[in-house]
Amino acid sequence: MLLTKYTHSCIRLEQDSHILVIDPGIYSESAAALEGAHQVLITHEHPDHVDADALLEALHGNTSLEVFAPQPVATDLRGRASGSPAESRIIDVMPETTLDLPGFNVKTFGGQHALIHPLIPLVANIGYLINDDVYHPGDSFVIPHGVQPRTLLVPVHAPWSKTAEVIDFVIAGRAPRAYQIHDALLNQDGVNTVEKHVKRIGSYYGTGFEHLETGESVEL
Repeated sequence: MLLTKYTHSCIRLEQDSHILVIDPGIYSESAAALEGAHQVLITHEHPDHVDADALLEALHGNTSLEVFAPQPVATDLRGRASGSPAESRIIDVMPETTLDLPGFNVKTFGGQHALIHPLIPLVANIGYLINDDVYHPGDSFVIPHGVQPRTLLVPVHAPWSKTAEVIDFVIAGRAPRAYQIHDALLNQDGVNTVEKHVKRIGSYYGTGFEHLETGESVEL
C-alpha cells in the first residue's frame, strides 16, 4: 500500500489500483489528492479536514467517486449536491462499524472531536483504520481497540492538544511506524520541536517516527 502525505491532515492511499483519500481540507492540495480517487473518508466537519467545494467538484467530475463521512458532514454535502447524481454517492458513517471498499477494509472508531474549550461545541469525529494497518484519528486521540495499527498518523499540533498528549497518543498506539499529520498551523521550527520529542520518546516504546514532506510517498 502506497501512502502519500498532503498538507495538514490529508492522506492518499493506493492499493491494487484503488485510491482512497482521507480528509482533503482547505489547507491541503485537495484537487491533486482527489484526482482519480475512488473513495474519500472524512473524519469531521471542520474545513481544515473537508474542503466542500473541492469535494463537490470532484464528485461531479468523477462519477465513480464515493464520499463517506459522519452524518452532519454527509447531510451538508448532500444538501449542496441536491438534485444531482452525486447526492447518492455521499454516505453516512457511524463509529464502531466496518466498510468493505474495493482494495480497502475500513474500521471506524471514536465518535467525538477532542475538546477545544467548554464554550466551543463538540462535533462528531470518526477515526479510520485502513486494512488493519493505517490509523487516521481525525481530531482526537482515540486509540483503536481490539486491533494493533502498524502505521499511526499523529496529529502533532492543534488548538485541542498539547505536546504531552501527542506523545501519550504515540505511546498508547505502540505502532511500529508513525508519520505526522495536522501540522499546517506550525512553522518549521514548531514542527521540528514537537517531532523531536515524539521521535525520541516514541522510540522507547517501539515506534519509529518519521517526518513526511508534502507530496512525499512511502510504501507500507
